[in-house]
Amino acid sequence: MKKFIYILALSFMASFSLTSCDPETNEEPGGTAVEKMAGYWDVNVYGVTDAGEPVIDFGPATIYTYNTVDNSSTKMWLDDQESFWAFKFKVDVNYPQRTFSCPATDYDAAGTGTAVVTDGKVLEGKAINLHGQPNDSIVFYVDFSDGTEYYQAYGFSKFMFTGQRHSGFYE
Repeated sequence: MKKFIYILALSFMASFSLTSCDPETNEEPGGTAVEKMAGYWDVNVYGVTDAGEPVIDFGPATIYTYNTVDNSSTKMWLDDQESFWAFKFKVDVNYPQRTFSCPATDYDAAGTGTAVVTDGKVLEGKAINLHGQPNDSIVFYVDFSDGTEYYQAYGFSKFMFTGQRHSGFYE
């Protein structure tokens, strides 16, 4: 009889341990509303004329694009983490077209100037990394209101940022 009670108690404990691990919700984890446009980007910055001709190469910078706190599919953050001009602002997004832009907006918390972003695009699989693998690329133009001294000194009208998604591999 003791053996029967022991087996019965053991089976109850086993059944409770198997059912007590049910998830609290049935939600599946997922991405953000701008998932395919978000990322860490290795870019080069060029001074370009209105016709798009590069005049000067300002070298490499790092750009981050990421979703807003409300996970909007029509806005995202554009942030250089102070690697070039110390800008961070929201841009308008057309997610199906993978394009972005913004009218004149304060580009930093101090309000030192405004920036206009035009012709921003994320092109899926259009870049080739150093290992010969396809990668996403990004391109956009920025006109900073406080960049006049650079524009006049070097003979260009705006900055062009172009590059590709950081692959995570040693490049």
